[in-house]
Amino acid sequence: MKTRTLKKDKVNIITLGCSKNTVDSENILTQLRGNQIDAEHESQDNTHNIIIINTCGFIDNAKQESIDTIVRYAEAKNEGAIDKLYVTGCLSERYKDELAAEIPEVDAYFGTRDLPLLLKKFKADYKHELVGERLLTTPRHYAYLKISEGCDRPCSFCAIPLMRGKHISTPENMLIEQARNLAKQGTKELILIAQDLTYYGLDLHKKRTLDHLLDQLAQVEGIEWIRLQYAYPAGFPLEILEVMQKYENICKYLDMPLQHASTNLLKHMRRGITKEKTIQLLDTIREKIPSIALRTTMIVGHPHETEADFEELCAFVEQQKFDRLGVFTYSHEENTHAYTMPDDIPTEIKQQRAEELMAIQQDISWEKNQALIGQTLKVLFDRKEGEYFIGRTQYDSPEVDNEVLVKADAQTYIATGSFENIHISHAEEFDLYGTIIKK
Repeated sequence: MKTRTLKKDKVNIITLGCSKNTVDSENILTQLRGNQIDAEHESQDNTHNIIIINTCGFIDNAKQESIDTIVRYAEAKNEGAIDKLYVTGCLSERYKDELAAEIPEVDAYFGTRDLPLLLKKFKADYKHELVGERLLTTPRHYAYLKISEGCDRPCSFCAIPLMRGKHISTPENMLIEQARNLAKQGTKELILIAQDLTYYGLDLHKKRTLDHLLDQLAQVEGIEWIRLQYAYPAGFPLEILEVMQKYENICKYLDMPLQHASTNLLKHMRRGITKEKTIQLLDTIREKIPSIALRTTMIVGHPHETEADFEELCAFVEQQKFDRLGVFTYSHEENTHAYTMPDDIPTEIKQQRAEELMAIQQDISWEKNQALIGQTLKVLFDRKEGEYFIGRTQYDSPEVDNEVLVKADAQTYIATGSFENIHISHAEEFDLYGTIIKK
C-alpha cells in the first residue's frame, strides 16, 4: 500500500517596479523564511508551487507589465504548473476589485501595507523581532534603506499617494538598527529611498530631520557610502548639505526629480516651486558642494505643455548640465488632479519630446565623461558581465546611472563588492572604461 506524501510548499517572489518595491519584497522574504517557509526571490528553477507578484502601478507601461505578469502566472495556474497565486503591491492596492473581477485565478490580492494579511495565507505570524533585519535581493554590498512610506505632496500627475497612502516616517532608532544589521551582513553602501526624503521627520517631530538621520547613519561602522535618492525641491532642507560636507562617506550625489522647468507647467503640476526658485536652489547646492553630481528626472507631455514650455525645458537642461537625467512621458492616471485636464498631447509628440530631451542629455553626458579621461576614480564593483568587471563611482546609483568597465584578463581580477582605484582611459556617452591601479 502506497503512503501519500504531501509536497512541501516552495514560494517564489516576483518584484516589479522601483527600489521601494524591492525593499517590500525583501521584507516578505524575510518574514516567510523567519516562519520556516521555503521562499526565494525571482528564482529561475521552476520548482515553486506558490507565486507572489509584487506589482507596480506607477504609469501605463509599469501597469501593463504587472498585468501581463499576473496573466502569465494565472495561465500557469490553470495549466497546473503552480498551486497558488498571490498579488500584492501598488497595482493591487489601487485596482484590487477590478483585478479580482478580471483575473479570478489569483487566490488573493493585497495592498501595499497588507503584509500581515499575506502571511496569514501561509498560517504564518508577522514576527516583529525581524523588523530590524532584512534578507537582501540585491548584491550584499549595497542595500536600499526605505526611511519613510507614502507621500503628502499634491503633485498633479502622481498616483503614488493613492497607492502608498500618507507620509509615515520610520523612527530613527529603527533605521539605525537596520543600518547596523546590514553592515554586519557586509553592506558597504546604503541607498536612502522614500517617495520624498526631504519630508522625513515632519510627522514625528514637526520638523524636517533628515540631516540628523544622516549624521547618525554616517557613523555606523562598515558603511562606506551613503546615497540620497528622491529629494523634493520645494522646501528643500539646506542643512543636509552641511552634513554631506562633514562626512566623506556620504556620496556627493543627489537625486532630485524636478519634473519640469517652465513655471507655467510647474504650476499645472502643483509642484510648489517656480523656475527661478529652482535655479536658486541648484546654484546654492553647487556652491555648497562644488563636486556634487545632480541627477534629475523630467516629464514631457503633461496637459497644457506648449511647444514654448518644452523649448524652455530644453534650454534649462542645456544650461544646467545635469550629471544624470531621465525622462518620462506623461501618463494620464485616474483620480489624480491632472486627470481632470485633457490629455491633449498626442503620444507620438510626447515620445518625440522625450527623445529630443535625452539627445541633449546624451551630449552633456558625453562632454562630462570625456573630461574624466586621465583621472583616477574610486569605484565600487557590482558584478562581472561577459569580459568586463562592472562598477560605479560615488556619482552613480545602481541600474539607472553610468558604469565603469574594466576588462577582465589574466592579470586582472576584481572581487564583487570591492572598492578599487580605476584610471579612466576611455569614455562613451554613459560608460567609462579604465584599468585598475595596483595598490
